[in-house]
Amino acid sequence: MHNVRQGTDIHQGLNGGRCITQVRPDHTRTFYQKGRPSFVEHPFHYRDHDFERRTYEYHGHRYDHFYCGYHYHGMDMDVYAPSDYYAPAYYGWAYNPWVVPVHYGWGWRDRPWYHHFGYFFSPYTVYPSAAFWLTDYMLSNDLEASYTAQVDGGEVNGDPTAAGGATPLTPEIKQQIADEVRNQLALENQQAQMNAQQQGVDPGSAGIARTLSEVASGRPHVFVVGNALDVVDSSGMECALSDGDPLIMRYAPAADATAADLEVLASKGGQECPRADTVSVNLDDLQEMQNRMRESIDQGLQQLHANQGQGGLPIAPVSAQIQPAVYASVAPPPDPNAAVELQQTAQLADAAQSEVAQQVSQETGAPVTTPTIVAGQTIGEVEGILGQPSSKALLGPKVVYNYNGMKVTFINGRVANVD
Repeated sequence: MHNVRQGTDIHQGLNGGRCITQVRPDHTRTFYQKGRPSFVEHPFHYRDHDFERRTYEYHGHRYDHFYCGYHYHGMDMDVYAPSDYYAPAYYGWAYNPWVVPVHYGWGWRDRPWYHHFGYFFSPYTVYPSAAFWLTDYMLSNDLEASYTAQVDGGEVNGDPTAAGGATPLTPEIKQQIADEVRNQLALENQQAQMNAQQQGVDPGSAGIARTLSEVASGRPHVFVVGNALDVVDSSGMECALSDGDPLIMRYAPAADATAADLEVLASKGGQECPRADTVSVNLDDLQEMQNRMRESIDQGLQQLHANQGQGGLPIAPVSAQIQPAVYASVAPPPDPNAAVELQQTAQLADAAQSEVAQQVSQETGAPVTTPTIVAGQTIGEVEGILGQPSSKALLGPKVVYNYNGMKVTFINGRVANVD
């Protein structure tokens, strides 16, 4: 649903999740999705380029990322712009094979997300270079985020059994992802050298425009889904993608296209797009996948730098110092009210959906009806239908939602009673 008057976009996904985007008159943008990182974005200008600073909120944790805007195929894109860069020697150390392969224990064995996705993902036992370590770091973060979102929505019961049609991440697929990680490391190394010379980075050369150009020249690229996404396959059927799903683009789209066809390399089954399915993905969604990969790589590089010499990890070059990005010094400060603003966005979406229902009732003469809530529905499904409750009561395994006179009781994340 799109509410033009309020500048609010509300999308109800196949997985029951709801994405809300609001653009305000001052061009501040908020993005809210329950159970996943949500952000408030503030624009600024530097050296003839538009930038944005996003303040993210996720389970009480706040962090910031920068993005550079550019126009491509009639769309406004945002490409990830690191807030700081390492010296070239550090990127070379991460890009090239290590002198001795590393045995590394992640300590995930008792983590619920690892148990849940054991049928889909297995980490390497030996790491010949940082690119392979970063691949597992990125995939583990994506899968943990997916699991956490399902828990918040009451959709996980702890059963690790794969859904029908699931196909795991094979060593061959993970090799393709690791190769893409190395591509991104090489790109960031180029940007770091330009930054050291006080040169601006062309956002198109660091984003999807560059990727499509390389695909057109015969160089396929792999994308890893970084958020829940609904797409349409070649048969016209809608299916879902979720965090950690790998896609490959083998052929570039037409010069004026706003979407591209990609092949699904692995699937978690169920409602998800099956392996080998061809799906159409909007270019701006592909840009966000690429952004997510770059962000995760940078976070992994920080972990490698902080933990070098520990757990079997090799020592990084002495010259791997950090240099701030030139645009970061002129950025607006982090948004101190991000959590409140995001909650207001969710409340506005609830009001907008109610307004649309009232408008439809007036135009058609049909009464405004409350969608049916039935036993067995998840918390996420109920929130997708009714929005956020006026109040909640947490009583151990029991959760009670109050909706202006209607009470919905959940036990272990599913509807048990409606009064």
